[in-house]
Amino acid sequence: MKVKVAILGCSGRMGRNLIQAAHEHQSIELVGGSVRESSSFVDFDLGELAGIGAIGIKTSTQLTELTNADVYIDFTSIETTLENVQWCNEHNKALVIGTTGFNDEQVEQIKKAGQTMPVILAPNTSVGVNLMFKLLQVTAKAIGDYTDIEIFEAHHRFKKDAPSGTAVKMGQVIADTLGRDLNKCAVYGREGITEERKQETIGFATVRAGDIVGEHTAFFADLGERLEITHKASSRMTFALGAMRAAFWLSEADAGFYDMQDVLGLKE
Repeated sequence: MKVKVAILGCSGRMGRNLIQAAHEHQSIELVGGSVRESSSFVDFDLGELAGIGAIGIKTSTQLTELTNADVYIDFTSIETTLENVQWCNEHNKALVIGTTGFNDEQVEQIKKAGQTMPVILAPNTSVGVNLMFKLLQVTAKAIGDYTDIEIFEAHHRFKKDAPSGTAVKMGQVIADTLGRDLNKCAVYGREGITEERKQETIGFATVRAGDIVGEHTAFFADLGERLEITHKASSRMTFALGAMRAAFWLSEADAGFYDMQDVLGLKE
């Protein structure tokens, strides 16, 4: 069985990787991609957009031109994604969301849509990153109560949200495991003369530079030893391939609010 997939916002860096991954995937049939009406890529061949040669499928500016898709993949912007959630819900379509930076209220809006449509919200669709989330849960359970926990992340200069959605998810996984409220224990930067570190805090450090695809490290540091759990991405294709895996899984799912842990069967 092939799942028909449309890429929403297909002209960006991630969108082009998604086009290539969908076109080359044995279980996916790429049926279309959307761009803004103001885009210079209106009516552009998706294959040429992705640099793989013409494939005979042109970009669309309206989702109503893409109703033959089973699953939609969205790595756009917060505002656009929320509009796409509403459209998919109204048209009984499944949606994989890779957009990051949602606030709590917006996440609740997506969760509510999950009551009547299948939707995956994944701050990172890499299989390796989602395995890392599981490792963080195990590590926090074993040593999180007595170690200092810090999260480091680095991305390219064009990334708009900080810390990254993946870094926030790392902190959320750790905080949930330890019974802490991340909104209360997170520290998002240090400057000047600060007081002694409070053990219950979870620190975040952010770097934006060059063309770094994505690097994330969680430090669990005690006096005398330190454990580091790291994931480094060297290509956006790892996220695109994970999104295809998510789309295939979601095509057979009932209405619900899911994440990559569901896709990979990692939830307890």
